[in-house]
Amino acid sequence: MKKKVENPHHGSVGSWAKRLYFASRALMDAVLRPYDLGSTQWYVLHQLANEGPTMQRDLVRLLQIERATLSGIVATLVRKGFIEQMPDSQDQRQRMLRITASGKKLWKELPDPIALILSLAFDGVDQAELATARRVLQAATERLNHHVSERK
Repeated sequence: MKKKVENPHHGSVGSWAKRLYFASRALMDAVLRPYDLGSTQWYVLHQLANEGPTMQRDLVRLLQIERATLSGIVATLVRKGFIEQMPDSQDQRQRMLRITASGKKLWKELPDPIALILSLAFDGVDQAELATARRVLQAATERLNHHVSERK
């Protein structure tokens, strides 16, 4: 029987960052499932509930998702009655999004999946270690994003 060879990349920082992301998304999905919401729908509601009306095009950049993906999410939230979509007063082609009264009611009932994730994942972890991890991951992300933008 052949001995299984471990891939050296499975223990890398990037691999663990990806595993943390997937575990966080799984928990977020489990928390939101009873409310018939997905994680990106939650992020849209979060933005509108906390920051107020937002241009739909700005959410594409903020959430780092494709315009078509956001259009489907917005359509679903509009259909559910949680947000409304209106033409912008300066440019009728652009859409302004605003949370509705039903959306505000739902938002008050929703558990905060991000607070739960942070609590479960990082309670008891030394703050200096968290700050170091944040700096390392932020710098790595910025370098990769810069490299990709230079290649375009």
